[in-house]
Amino acid sequence: MRVLVVEDDEKTADYMVKGLSEAGHVVDRAGDGHEGLFLASEGAYDAIVLDRMLPKLDGLGVLQALRAAKVETPVLILSALAQVDDRVAGLRAGGDDYLTKPFAFSELMARLEVLVRRSNAPAVETRLTVGDLEMDLLARRVTRAGRGIDLQPREFRLLEYLMRHAGQTVTRTMLLEAVWDYHFDPQTNVIDVHISRLRQKIDKGFERPLLHTVRGAGYALRADA
Repeated sequence: MRVLVVEDDEKTADYMVKGLSEAGHVVDRAGDGHEGLFLASEGAYDAIVLDRMLPKLDGLGVLQALRAAKVETPVLILSALAQVDDRVAGLRAGGDDYLTKPFAFSELMARLEVLVRRSNAPAVETRLTVGDLEMDLLARRVTRAGRGIDLQPREFRLLEYLMRHAGQTVTRTMLLEAVWDYHFDPQTNVIDVHISRLRQKIDKGFERPLLHTVRGAGYALRADA
């Protein structure tokens, strides 16, 4: 892990640099806000430990400048300012975590590890697209070519599954398990009915159909002809 420590108090900075180095991490250090902003903007760091009260440019100013420049490196704010309003201000300025002084090095290390792990996690998918069909998973909204499509909850789940497996043939068994939570075939036409309704909603009135029946196998959602 490569860490930037921005701290003007030499004793505190030495303590952190020594501990992080002994733990096997690469550490750079800045003693004021201007230097910290320069290094944070130019260097590829996994995390930044940023004091709030710095000479030349305070920690919140450094944070705001970094976020305005689209630098998304996780920042752990370190400060003697421990009131709720202080912590809220730090987080709203773009900080990812807030640790008050005095602190235990083990907690500092644990918090940095969490920040780095979180930043390396795969992004959560919030939008699915197949051709001109779009699904917003957060707003629970579906559009095709910009036109809103009103779906019932089960239809939404069915379409979401098909879109997540776009281009693949999806069998009846797969749909029963994923959309209806059935682990047996109820011997009904429930899938056929819902597929028919879904096809009417997403394909009717459009030149190119997206939802296709694969004879003897199941269904496929695809944008190609």
